Amino acid sequence: MGDISLSKAVRSNLLSLQNTAQLMAQTQNRLATGNKVNSALDNPTNFFTASSLNSRAGDLNQLMDSMANGIQTLEAADNGLSAITKTLESMQSTLRQARQDKSFQTESYTIADNASGNISFSGGAIGDDPLTISMNTEAVDATPATYSGAAVDLSTDVDWAAHEGETISVNGEVVYTFTDATTGQKAALQAALETATGGTVTIDGDGIAIEVEDGTNFSIQSSNAAAATATGISATETTTDDGVLAVPAGVKSVDDLVKEINDKEGQFVGKIRASNDNGKLRIENLSTQDLEVGTPTGVKGEATIEGNSVRADLSRQYNELRDQLDKLADDASFNGINLLRGDKLTITFNETGTSSIDINTKGEEAINSANLKISTWMNEADLDSDSNIDDELDKLKAGLNQVRSQSSAFGSNLSIVQNRQAFTKNMINTLQTGAANLTLADMNEEAANLLALQTRQSLSSSSLSLASQADQSVLQLIR
Repeated sequence: MGDISLSKAVRSNLLSLQNTAQLMAQTQNRLATGNKVNSALDNPTNFFTASSLNSRAGDLNQLMDSMANGIQTLEAADNGLSAITKTLESMQSTLRQARQDKSFQTESYTIADNASGNISFSGGAIGDDPLTISMNTEAVDATPATYSGAAVDLSTDVDWAAHEGETISVNGEVVYTFTDATTGQKAALQAALETATGGTVTIDGDGIAIEVEDGTNFSIQSSNAAAATATGISATETTTDDGVLAVPAGVKSVDDLVKEINDKEGQFVGKIRASNDNGKLRIENLSTQDLEVGTPTGVKGEATIEGNSVRADLSRQYNELRDQLDKLADDASFNGINLLRGDKLTITFNETGTSSIDINTKGEEAINSANLKISTWMNEADLDSDSNIDDELDKLKAGLNQVRSQSSAFGSNLSIVQNRQAFTKNMINTLQTGAANLTLADMNEEAANLLALQTRQSLSSSSLSLASQADQSVLQLIR
C-alpha cells in the first residue's frame, strides 16, 4: 500500500478513526469482562497484586472447607456426649430406683416349745456356704454364793454367856439367839446357819465360812457390835459374793433370735433381717437371689424365700443402658474421624500452616464405660446391698462429671473454630475486595466512554468523508 498517497487531512482523520476504534474495542472488552485490568499488559502492578490477593483468598477458601468439616466433627462428638450424658443419667435413675426399692420377700416360722437344733441359711446374699443359728440356749452351771467372816475362834475366844440374847439373822430373819450356855452353841449356830442358807457352814479357827452350791445369794448380820466381835459377823448387813443359779438348756425366745440375727456385728448383717411376727420368727431375704432355709425339729415354715425381683429387673435395665453408652461413642463419627474413640482432629487456620488447632479427648482416651470406670456388667446380686449401690452411684457421678468436662472442652474448641471460620470468611472478602478494587472496571464510566467513542467515531467518519471530498475537487478541474 506504500504506492498509495493520502493527503494529510485524510491521513489525519484516518488515524483518528483508527485510534477511536481501538479505544472502542478496549472499552467494549472492559464492559464484556467487567475488568479494567485483564492482563499484565493492561497494568502489571495491579494485575500481579490482584493475582496474589486472589490466590491467597483461594487458599483460605479451601481451608474454609476444612473448618466446616471440623465443625461438623465437633458437633458429631457433642451429639454423642449429649446422648452419653442422658444415658448416664438414666443409669443413675435406675440405680436410685433400686436403692429405694425395699420389696424384699419374707417368710414367718413357727417355733415350738420343743424346738431343737440349728436353722441354716444358704443362697441369697449368704452364698453357698451355709450360716446357722442355734434354736437353743446352753445350760449354765451354778456359781456358788460364799461368805467368810472374820477370823474368830468361837471355841476358845468367846464368852458365850456374855452374849445372851443377841441374834444372828439371814436375809433379815433371825435364825439363832445366843443363850448363857457355855457349851454346844457352836454346833447349834452351825446347824441354824445351814438350815437358813441351805449351804455348807464351817466354823473353825478361821471364823465362819458359808458356801451355797446352787448359787442362791443371801445376806447375813448380827444384832449388835458385841455379837460381831464374838462371831466375826458384822452388825451391818453383809451381802455374799454373788452366785449364779444353774440354768438348764432351753429354746430361745423369738425376741432373742431376732436380736441375735440383727446384731450389727453378727454374721447375718446385710444378708437377712429378722423380726417378731406375732410370736413367729419372720425372716426377710435381703437379696435378689432365692434364700434357702433349713428348719430343725419344732420349726415350721417355707424352705425357700424368693429374691427381690424388682432389683433383679433393674440390674438388666442397667446393663442395657451401659451397652448403649459404648455404642453411642462408637457411632459419633464424621468423615471418618471419631473424637469419642480417641481420634485427633487437626484444623489448619492459615495458608502457611503456622496457625492450627489439635482437638482430642483428655489423654486421647476413648469415652467408654471402661475409661469412665463404670462397671462393665451389673449382676443381680450386685444390687443386693445398698452400700454397693451407693458405690456404683459414686462411680456414675464421677463418670458423668468427666463427660460433662469433656463436653465443655469440645464446646470451647468449637467456639474457637467457629470464630476462626468467621474471621477467615471476612478475610477472604477483604482480599477479594482488594483485588477487585485493583482490576474491576467502573461500568458506568466505561459505558459513558463507549458512548463518547461512538460519537467520536461518527464525527471522525464524517471528517474523513469531507477530507476525501476535498481531494475529489481535483477531478472537477480535470473534467
